[in-house]
Amino acid sequence: MSESPTVEVHGLRNDPDPGPPTVDITATGLSSTPIQQAVELARRYGPLYIRRYHGRDSVWASSLELVEELSDETRFAKGVGPALVNVRGIAGDGLFTAYDDEPNWSKAHDILLPAFAMNSMRAYHPHMLRVARRLIASWDGRFAPGAARSAPVEVSEDMTRMTLDTIGLSGFGYDFESFARTEPHPFVEALVRSLGHSQAKLARTPGGDHAAEDAEFAADAAFLAKVVDEVIEARKAAGDTTTDDLLGLMLGSPHPGSGEVLDEANIRNQVITFLIAGHETTSGTLSFALYHLLKNPAALHRAQAEVDALWGDTPDPEPSYEDVGRLRYVRQVLNEALRLWPTAPAFQRRALVDTTLGGRHPMKAGEFVVVLTPMLHRDPVWGDNVEEFDPERFAPEAEAARSPHAYKPFGTGERACIGRQFALHEATMLLGMLIHRYRFIDHSGYQLKVKETLTLKPDGFTMTLAARTPEDRARSRSALRGPASLTGPDGAAG
Repeated sequence: MSESPTVEVHGLRNDPDPGPPTVDITATGLSSTPIQQAVELARRYGPLYIRRYHGRDSVWASSLELVEELSDETRFAKGVGPALVNVRGIAGDGLFTAYDDEPNWSKAHDILLPAFAMNSMRAYHPHMLRVARRLIASWDGRFAPGAARSAPVEVSEDMTRMTLDTIGLSGFGYDFESFARTEPHPFVEALVRSLGHSQAKLARTPGGDHAAEDAEFAADAAFLAKVVDEVIEARKAAGDTTTDDLLGLMLGSPHPGSGEVLDEANIRNQVITFLIAGHETTSGTLSFALYHLLKNPAALHRAQAEVDALWGDTPDPEPSYEDVGRLRYVRQVLNEALRLWPTAPAFQRRALVDTTLGGRHPMKAGEFVVVLTPMLHRDPVWGDNVEEFDPERFAPEAEAARSPHAYKPFGTGERACIGRQFALHEATMLLGMLIHRYRFIDHSGYQLKVKETLTLKPDGFTMTLAARTPEDRARSRSALRGPASLTGPDGAAG
């Protein structure tokens, strides 16, 4: 960290409990990577501190004990803080950005719950597989004729293409055809700019002139709405009244209690919400998982052994819905990637009553606390080497012995991410297929740099690929049984 924030200590120096420190960063400014800045502040000043910026205070909490308190639904509820207020400029009263007292939240939540039941997940599986094959075809196309390894693949960009097409097809019957494009879909570009604007707005110095940036944001918001309106109108024009996806449920299913339906503006907001949540966070999760496997050959070989046991040497397996549930170690890899770098890295809690947090911070009803998830996921409850990538942390016995509040990559309570099982099914299947098909080669000695646009993902992460063969798989099985090196030639893993 380059900054040297000043610290104001509440109370007198001989006060045995002066309360959380206040860290004024006005002089140094809010970083372009504010979550990583917040993590460094937590390391320096502890799991409960107040960050002050131009006289505006925000409370940050990150220890297990504090998060256990904040997860108490009788004392705290979801807080729609400044970052989400900014995102409301594109997502309105969608599920993620709605206020608790907005009627469309509970109405949409109840209508959409069936979209994430097991039968619906089975219906999405073929769409997920179809798009996974597009990604694989694209990566296969990076091999020149006769070449032993591919040209570099842009991992985060390709994961974004995959997850956008998946949520588009599975949720709305719309094909963005991202792999037919040399540049990202304009929807993605507008969405990324909008999220970046929502984050950058938090760092503004009061009184500045930001008319140009706000105008660009308004134009992007209008474009996103236009694309989604076209998706909705295409479904209506086709006369498709099926209710086996998200859009079908919103267009054709009344609320199970009241009989009310969602209004058109809210349907648009929900579609934008799911396009944000359904691809930005999942693509980051997959990118971080691939990075950690590239850097941790032992974990990669363990994952290879699992997929090889399931699919053998079949070059193009046809994963079934049930197969994905059998990829338990691959799922552990994803969980551990989300522990180290939760792609939705913070969530806010709002006090429902006057209370005291951690026995030392009085709060009035309506006041907010930010839960800093990356630091929660580095709490001492996780062991001595919290920065080390270790999927064994998510072995069943380890999970059973740990507080459920130690791990919050999808938020908490009734406002936790409704689509988490969708995201994890999609990510587990694709990651398993990639592990089965390719050897991952660290051609550039990539060092992790995390990009923040409200969500997190590796920045500039590329790798090259080699095709796995029956001989590779035999070596992998042999390496698991013996002490031989798990790292192949030329920096290849697997």
